[in-house]
Amino acid sequence: MTKVFIVGGAGKVAKRLIKQLAERNHQVLALHRNPEQADELSQLGAKPVPGSLLELDAAGLSRLMAGSDVVVFSAGAGGKGGPKMTNAIDGLGLELAVAAARQAGIRRFLLVSAFPEALRGKQMPDSFENYMAVKKLADIHLAESDLDWVILRPGTLLDEAGSGKVRAGLAVPYGDVSRDDVAAMLAELVDSPQVNRIIIELAQGDTPVAEALHRLSGV
Repeated sequence: MTKVFIVGGAGKVAKRLIKQLAERNHQVLALHRNPEQADELSQLGAKPVPGSLLELDAAGLSRLMAGSDVVVFSAGAGGKGGPKMTNAIDGLGLELAVAAARQAGIRRFLLVSAFPEALRGKQMPDSFENYMAVKKLADIHLAESDLDWVILRPGTLLDEAGSGKVRAGLAVPYGDVSRDDVAAMLAELVDSPQVNRIIIELAQGDTPVAEALHRLSGV
């Protein structure tokens, strides 16, 4: 059994991941900000951990993570609160979580990032450009750390049911991908510690998730 600490535990990908990890008999701790989220997280199979990236320092977050085997960072401002909130959650929040994981002695760190070509060619507000810049800087910060990291860059996220099949690689064509399938890839990564220090791009495809990750395991 692996103990997994999810930062952003009440997010759409995270909730799907909690369910899948619980089905694999892993212990899941889900950091969440709003008290009303606790019941749902418990029902999905996680232990709710109240806390906010906007209020915690590295030492405080480290204490909450203590004893975990893997940290999954799936937090994001989601466009709410403008660039200031994006900088605080997607940027500084990631840096905080990395520092906390190092203090807690947790080596494995999985980050849900963003596909570089996301929504290119479409009319997007200036705040989106800031979002993409912050995501890239967060990737760099983690990649330059001494942790056993994996950066997962999914395409445009869909709420429709996943197919269990994806296209995954160091570089793949940009496309949509179900949140179910993103969660499935994260669950496989939790169970595949040999896959580390790699950036994986993810989109819909024809290859079962486990097989797609297995093909990357020798990279």
